[in-house]
Amino acid sequence: MDKIKVIGFDADDTLWVNEIYFRETEEKLCRLLAPYREAEQIIPELYHTEMQNMHLYGYGIKAFILSVLETAIRISDGKLPGTLIQEIILMGKEQLSRPVELLDGVEDTLNALFGKYKLIVVTKGDLLDQEKKLRESGLEHLFHHVEIMSNKNEGTYHKLLNHLDIIPEEFLMVGNSLRSDILPPLALGCHAIHVPYPIIWEHEKVDEPVIHPHFRTVDTLWDIISLLN
Repeated sequence: MDKIKVIGFDADDTLWVNEIYFRETEEKLCRLLAPYREAEQIIPELYHTEMQNMHLYGYGIKAFILSVLETAIRISDGKLPGTLIQEIILMGKEQLSRPVELLDGVEDTLNALFGKYKLIVVTKGDLLDQEKKLRESGLEHLFHHVEIMSNKNEGTYHKLLNHLDIIPEEFLMVGNSLRSDILPPLALGCHAIHVPYPIIWEHEKVDEPVIHPHFRTVDTLWDIISLLN
């Protein structure tokens, strides 16, 4: 890793808490729709809707709530009362208004790396929401560049490398998602460190173990310091 010049950090569930709020909203949805369907049927139905809408809405809370509304209307056979529709909209606003909760060791890790490498944020999701979270996190001043992507794949990472004017061996990506943060950079020849988070969205899971000479897994974000020294 002695050639690394730039370190990219995923945001959601790498720098701050995120996925648990989606789970809480799903639990509220199940309670709202209890008169129409069992909880174990609602969540798969919602996930199916999200996957169908991915190419239209992309990622983020707003996209999620649109799929929640569509799922609720379908499950109720179009009989969902306006009061419940309003409740779902309020659930989305509440999730968007959540204060940023940094994960353990984030500030210490970034401060230890600051000045030694160019640190950047590489995340996906809603532009307005991610900009707001970064601003409220108190971390913005530590990052040289912020890249909010519509999706994370080999093509978008390749464009990022070109924008940064670096070769793959000079880039390290750090994140909690094997699908989005690890596999695409590795395919380009970059380095990648996986920092698992206890809760992960079904869409971000991969079936096969990752085996690559540029790949490492750590228990906490702080652990990457020892790998880089």
